[in-house]
Amino acid sequence: MIDTHCHIDDPIYQSDIQAFLLEQQQAGVEAILVPGVNAASIEPVQTICRQFPDYLFPAIGLHPEEVKENYQAELDTLYRALEQYPYIAIGEIGLDYHFDTTYKLQQQDALRRQLQWAADRDLPTMIHCRDATEDCLSILREFSTLQGVMHCFSGSNETAKQIVKQGLYLGIGGVITFKNCKLKDNLTDIPLERIVLETDAPYMTPVPFRGQPNQSKYMIYVVEVLAQVYGISEQEIIAATTRNAKALFALDSRLLNPIKIPKNDKKC
Repeated sequence: MIDTHCHIDDPIYQSDIQAFLLEQQQAGVEAILVPGVNAASIEPVQTICRQFPDYLFPAIGLHPEEVKENYQAELDTLYRALEQYPYIAIGEIGLDYHFDTTYKLQQQDALRRQLQWAADRDLPTMIHCRDATEDCLSILREFSTLQGVMHCFSGSNETAKQIVKQGLYLGIGGVITFKNCKLKDNLTDIPLERIVLETDAPYMTPVPFRGQPNQSKYMIYVVEVLAQVYGISEQEIIAATTRNAKALFALDSRLLNPIKIPKNDKKC
């Protein structure tokens, strides 16, 4: 399994990050993608990905909820980092009108600018869209060659079709396990070739661990539901979604190495 969206730089994981990542790897997680959300996240995302290269892969972006009056300065800082450090994707970027629309136009401008970064560098994107579907899809259509994933997708069947038609993938996480979630029905017309797994950890923890911090290894519960949706085995779901993630994020060209425990960590 590949976790295509995990905020592993969150302080909640840092007490023994090496042991935590080994636990994920031993549960079948091959790689974890780590999105940025603002300028302040540049350093922690870079630091943790440098610590575990070929297992953790960094992305960079300004999350729509982080778009405020200083967003242009934030974008300038992010752009300089993008010029200096190798990132696997542009993200987490997008539109979010759920709580506040004060910076609606600024969010749209920030999204366009970051999508252009992706287009200029031929990088995939991680798109966040909440209560802004029409505007988000409209802007995405302006970039005809765009590759990426609609992160944490939980929308309608029609929206799913529109996203896939634009050549994007759907990131499916813990929400599909929730009791009253209709996502299972909304994926019936979506080809498995357009599905990738994600957690959005530490958020969106699947049943039966809902309410606890999420972990990449919990994607197996998402896999169980997807196996029911597509009428195939869990191993086939894992193989397909892993193949999709490797293709989208060019992971086949990178060596995915096991995490190595330093010799001085061994107990006497």
